[in-house]
Amino acid sequence: MARPEAAEAAPLLEFRQISVDGRDRLRLEQLDLRINAGERVALLGPSGAGKSTLLAVANGSLTPSSGQVLWQGAPPARTGRQRRRQQARIGTLWQELRLIEELSVQQNLNAARLAHWGWPRALLNLLLPLETEACAAALRELELDPALLSQPVTALSGGQRQRLALARLLRQQPSLLLADEPLASLDPRLAAQLLALLLCQAQAPRALLLSLHRPDLLEGFDRVIGLRQGRLLFDCAAADVDGASLRELYGSEAGSR
Repeated sequence: MARPEAAEAAPLLEFRQISVDGRDRLRLEQLDLRINAGERVALLGPSGAGKSTLLAVANGSLTPSSGQVLWQGAPPARTGRQRRRQQARIGTLWQELRLIEELSVQQNLNAARLAHWGWPRALLNLLLPLETEACAAALRELELDPALLSQPVTALSGGQRQRLALARLLRQQPSLLLADEPLASLDPRLAAQLLALLLCQAQAPRALLLSLHRPDLLEGFDRVIGLRQGRLLFDCAAADVDGASLRELYGSEAGSR
């Protein structure tokens, strides 16, 4: 007897007709999107296109006005342990970093594990240096000195803070990595280094969805999503993005890119 075909794995993330209301117009309008394990997807669009809104809906920090979001084939849980576990599978590197200024570098790194630990161990993290070797390894991967573990975040330079935020994301060990223009304020060498690291991390069973402000950095991505005024303008292979696509996406801005 022939064996039945294996069921196709559910996407890590799926949007079904997602819309988000805005003050003057929809921030996202009837957006359909699927991100599968192993995909490295770049998100392009001019300022105000809805890129940050899309990422906020993807990680559950913003509830859409209409439509359905599925995480690995299931709708987001509303409360409890299942909700925390779902959120732990999606990690976000925000443009403003969202480091906890009042805590040490090590406490910030361990904040990425809170959904896995639960509240008793989370409270202990405020009192004791937990999992020091794992935190030191996360810093070394980003070329940061483990001696920084005991330092407050306020003592770090801008570049160190950026790398700390990425180290925290990797320490979370999410299935889906989201990043909101993480390269915007970095020098070219560090930007190339961090982009290569993010692309390397996005191998199955993981995936990457990264908002970019520079179309010249698309090498290494599998897909490109073009977003304009909250609408999906194109979703295609990175090799298929050409000058005409970018001119349609950015309009008069395209000439300066």
